Amino acid sequence: MADVVVDTHAIVWYLGRDPRLSARAEALLDSFENSGDWIWIPSVCLVELTYLVEKGRVPAVARDRLIQALDDPLSPCRLAPLDRGVADALALVGRDEVPDLPDRIVAATALARGVPLITRDGKVRASRVETIW
Repeated sequence: MADVVVDTHAIVWYLGRDPRLSARAEALLDSFENSGDWIWIPSVCLVELTYLVEKGRVPAVARDRLIQALDDPLSPCRLAPLDRGVADALALVGRDEVPDLPDRIVAATALARGVPLITRDGKVRASRVETIW
């Protein structure tokens, strides 16, 4: 398997071993442990997670787990920057299809990298982005 991009909820559920993560997504993410491929976390996910912790919608440990995974050199998790490629790919994810800007940025990150996106988001899954769930 090549690299993948993950949505905020997918990486939070994966790192927290939450049963809401689909079995297919979990198995795929588990396969990255020794594959040499990367699990890309869009930088907007880290921002969104910080916001969700501040609002009390997710526990702070969820952000701590993500930071730990990103800081661990043996982890397949890497932070994907919000760069020119992502900004250009945003035009391919219509606001009418995916109205939430952070979700559009996540989808555009997958398009810019040319890899599938692991997400449960129905609007993103109905868009032109290749998704896995």
